[in-house]
Amino acid sequence: MDMNIDLMNNRHKGENIMGSQPSEAKRISVSEKRQITIPKRFFEKLGIKESLICELRDDEIVLRPVPTDDDFSEQILKDLIQEGYDGEFLLTEFKKRKAQIRPAIETLIEEADQAAQQATETGDEETESLFDDVRE
Repeated sequence: MDMNIDLMNNRHKGENIMGSQPSEAKRISVSEKRQITIPKRFFEKLGIKESLICELRDDEIVLRPVPTDDDFSEQILKDLIQEGYDGEFLLTEFKKRKAQIRPAIETLIEEADQAAQQATETGDEETESLFDDVRE
């Protein structure tokens, strides 16, 4: 049984999360295993490599390429400007958020390692829910 999702939310009358019209939109299917196929032209246009960042924003799922910069500076600045920071407040908040990246990455790696260790047939329900779509 496949379910369909829209890459644009009809509730917003064709507007994306930024309130502007999407440059492209396409209806795609979701498999029983919660998998989707990204349209080739979207994949190529965004230069997607091996992984994406998946964010939940209110009632929308946003998929975006993983930034290629190791320090995420450009993305941090973009987000801060979008949030309305400027001047000295922008610089202060930028330094604060940039300092949080390395600890966050280390935490994610640690959590992934723990999840991988638990995936060795322990019967743990949470682990099963994390890995059931990749086990075959």
